[in-house]
Amino acid sequence: MMDWTDRHCRYFHRLMSARALLYTEMVTSAALVRGEARHLLAFDPAEHPVAVQLGGSDPGELALATRMACDEGYDEVNLNVGCPSDRVQSGCFGAVLMKSPGLVAECVAAMRAAARVEVTVKCRIGVDDQEPRDILPEFLETLRAAGVSRFVIHARKAWLQGLSPRENRDIPPLDYDLVLDMKRAFPDLAISINGGIQSLDEAKGFLDAGLDGVMIGRAAYHDPAAILLGADAAIFGQEGRKTREEVVDGMRPYIARHLAEGGRLHNVTRHMLGLYAGQPGARAWRRILSEGAVQPGAGLDVLDAALAALPRAA
Repeated sequence: MMDWTDRHCRYFHRLMSARALLYTEMVTSAALVRGEARHLLAFDPAEHPVAVQLGGSDPGELALATRMACDEGYDEVNLNVGCPSDRVQSGCFGAVLMKSPGLVAECVAAMRAAARVEVTVKCRIGVDDQEPRDILPEFLETLRAAGVSRFVIHARKAWLQGLSPRENRDIPPLDYDLVLDMKRAFPDLAISINGGIQSLDEAKGFLDAGLDGVMIGRAAYHDPAAILLGADAAIFGQEGRKTREEVVDGMRPYIARHLAEGGRLHNVTRHMLGLYAGQPGARAWRRILSEGAVQPGAGLDVLDAALAALPRAA
């Protein structure tokens, strides 16, 4: 979810679920340690619980980045061993590290030594010509020995050559059974599943099958209300469902602060375009926000106009 799940997006999502664990987009250790980009770690306290996802392959650099993240107050530090983008491959991190479990073990050992919170790993079931049923158990065993006890597994292989990052999210077939098998083979590990999950009912099915968590990315972004508004009740047994209109009202003070600090309306409202997905007036909502929020000086009146275009509160 690089370039998608920034701090504005996370604040918006937190208004819909008090319990779901939110993740940052991937932040590279090089940007933090050598690029003086610590601002990438900024987040609002309202986002808790929130995990930072780091990308990198240098143990010492990742340890320093982990210490920075802990100092900022993150609840978890996650190492990304699943992203297939060209930028990631050229930097020798992300999914390409599935080929180097020993190096990943060194990285997480260094991160754990520097961390005050849990260090977790997000990975694929394999890359390129690897046979997932052979390499994934070995990968998990190696990292378990390095002290990792919590994994998020994207249930697709990544093809580093021949497929674009976008294609890698859809074309390689999903193998949910393999992830379920890994939980049976490693009952001591906390294993969450990721990839292609579209609804809370699907998520609950995986939890009922014995998995410890479900990560939902694109569906939660493009139709956030369908995933997040009911998550606390359906998954955590905790009431607190809001309406979409209440979520919009909850964003107003945040947007006002952002504008007062010199930010642009589009920085925030681009993440809100899917709030009324599937509802009457959704197209007008998206159009008014898309066109109006990018105009110079755009303010909360654009949000009011988009809301007024809806035939009814949803």
